[in-house]
Amino acid sequence: MKVRVDEDACVASGMCAYLAPAVFDQREDDGVVVVLHEVPDEGQYEAVQDAVRNCPARVISVEDADDPTEG
Repeated sequence: MKVRVDEDACVASGMCAYLAPAVFDQREDDGVVVVLHEVPDEGQYEAVQDAVRNCPARVISVEDADDPTEG
């Protein structure tokens, strides 16, 4: 799994950091999402998927890190 975010569209709700604090944080100055671990441990996958589903701005996406077509 590889985590991607669109920082420009982030609304700084903090839901991602709340649901997956080992993977996401927020910038102190404006609250925009920060990815701490672009390729999280397998134990974090469920939390990351929860963050994807619950992001109000829909700025988080994941892709298969092993997919050679991704880039």
